[in-house]
Amino acid sequence: MAGAFHLAQLNIALPRQPLESPLLAEFVARLEPVNAAADTAPGFVWRLQTEEGDATGIRAFGDDRLIVNLSVWESLEALRAFVYTDEVHKLVLRRRREWFAAFSQAYLVLWWVPAGHTPSVEEAEHKLDLLRRHGPTAAAFTFRRSFSPPGAPAAAIVDDGELCPAG
Repeated sequence: MAGAFHLAQLNIALPRQPLESPLLAEFVARLEPVNAAADTAPGFVWRLQTEEGDATGIRAFGDDRLIVNLSVWESLEALRAFVYTDEVHKLVLRRRREWFAAFSQAYLVLWWVPAGHTPSVEEAEHKLDLLRRHGPTAAAFTFRRSFSPPGAPAAAIVDDGELCPAG
């Protein structure tokens, strides 16, 4: 049943300054290598992007300052492997606090989609809202508290370990 579903993920970021600023120059320079690493990572299916190859020009949540990252992966394990073990991605992850403001509520959400489905920004906004209002559920969850795909043995997976190598 797991092959019938893929994992969608959304994370949003609020840059401390405009993307054109000197503070964000290194982040912007790393976008292309990170996106290229994701595109070739095992289990990668799709990511939201413009003709320029990234999603920095896509607006969501009624805030033109936000950066949206929306992608689909074959499994939770594939996404987790990319996020926490890919060296190119970890370089950016380690510096996220330098470049982006902290959120007081969830900024990342995961959910299962039928294989072949491309989630919209509106769908992703809805999933993040669900997570913020209800906490992790089978409909919208996190790395730390994840759920099996529909039709798989029902089990919430709680990972109390430290997932993020960036601290």
